[in-house]
Amino acid sequence: MKIGILAAGITPDVLQVNYPSYADMFVQQLTYIEPTLAFEIYDVRLDEFPQSAASCDGWLITGSKCNSYDDDPWILRLCDFIREIDSNKQTLVGICFGHQIIARALGGTVIKSPAGWGVGVHHYQVTSDIPTLPGATDIAFCAFHQDQVIEKPKKLNVFLRSDFCEFAGFIYQDRILTFQGHPEFSKEYESDLVELYAGVTLTPEIADKARITIKEENIQNKQLMSWIAHFLKNKPQSSDM
Repeated sequence: MKIGILAAGITPDVLQVNYPSYADMFVQQLTYIEPTLAFEIYDVRLDEFPQSAASCDGWLITGSKCNSYDDDPWILRLCDFIREIDSNKQTLVGICFGHQIIARALGGTVIKSPAGWGVGVHHYQVTSDIPTLPGATDIAFCAFHQDQVIEKPKKLNVFLRSDFCEFAGFIYQDRILTFQGHPEFSKEYESDLVELYAGVTLTPEIADKARITIKEENIQNKQLMSWIAHFLKNKPQSSDM
């Protein structure tokens, strides 16, 4: 099965010596979990788009430092492409920016949140079943965002929430799965990202709090990445009927 990765962002330059790009993080981790998946990467920031949604069997949109509510030509084109994927009833996964842009494209609202930056390890309440974490009511994984969805599309159901982020995870049947946080991030990468932006975009207080959570909290990123791999592998069986 061929999965198209719509790369909306890239690992900061100074971290590329030790870490892969965001798109390659997914390729490496998902291939390890599910070797039958093949990937094609499209740098949509540079207006590199597939000919059509039919070019791949399923799709994944990465995180980005860009704002999903902006009207840059490539962002508007990505919204159109998301709607094409949805119309085709193909599988679609969105991470952080991907979560937000999918919500926007399907009728939701995204803003720069007055709650400020959410970084470090965040805990989320699980409001519907996660197949790779049966029975879980609380999960934790890395987050790094300031923007948030404040109005969800009608068709998407919430499966993760927290006091900081009301709409932290969306799902629609077996076709759309999104996370505001970053299940692809290791704690090592999250730590280096915090150090990179501490005192720049992150206040000392926010950075210190993030450091504590990274040191003390366990994360369930492996189970979430396993869910993403299986979600992408399985062709949708449901319809909108």
